[in-house]
Amino acid sequence: MIEPLLLNLESHDVLSTAEIELLRAIVGRERSVAAGEDLVSEGSRPNHSTLLLDGFAARYKVLEDGTRQITALQVAGDFVDLHAFPLKVVDHGVLAISNCRIASVDHQELKAITETNPHLTRLLWLDTLVDGAVHREWIVAMGRRSKKAHIAHLICELYVRLRTVRRTNGPSFQLPLTQNAMADVLGVSLVHLNKTLQSLRKEKAFAWEGRVITILDWDKLQKIAGFDAGYLSLSIEAR
Repeated sequence: MIEPLLLNLESHDVLSTAEIELLRAIVGRERSVAAGEDLVSEGSRPNHSTLLLDGFAARYKVLEDGTRQITALQVAGDFVDLHAFPLKVVDHGVLAISNCRIASVDHQELKAITETNPHLTRLLWLDTLVDGAVHREWIVAMGRRSKKAHIAHLICELYVRLRTVRRTNGPSFQLPLTQNAMADVLGVSLVHLNKTLQSLRKEKAFAWEGRVITILDWDKLQKIAGFDAGYLSLSIEAR
């Protein structure tokens, strides 16, 4: 059930058998969430953190005029609100953008881990730090990259993250984003999005058919994006 979480954590450091068994023991209450439903609501005070087992989710904020900004995409193996454990109140929503399978970990269980398992605590802390690193890359992309480079960077990032948790098929992966959702990621109009995608397709670095993205030329895509996966901390070393 929790294999994506284990793959995620083990991309940073080796988990002991005891740590794996502990994680299996505390993750529970598995359920399905339909696309379009909130996994976490803004302003809520959850007593558990939500683990995404399968599917895609998005962190988002809604402005006073009703427009929405997606601030992060979550994939299998991600805790979508681990930060809610110390913060208590969630300051944004988390939306299922595809049908999702989720599970939860009670905050009391997380508290016990912090008191008795320092190595596992550091790995879960690292999970939130990588979230922060991803946010910084998104801010840079939003403010300083061209929209063509921004889209290319997003595709590179998602491919690497999904490959880590074995959710790719060779050079291809599923991306169930509607055009409206993609526009909310980039902070642009649908017209601007379509023009940018048309320009990017001419580079022939990737193909996007339906819900499937296929990398055609990884080196070219990385060059367009200015992508360096270092911020994802995907090196196995003592933490």
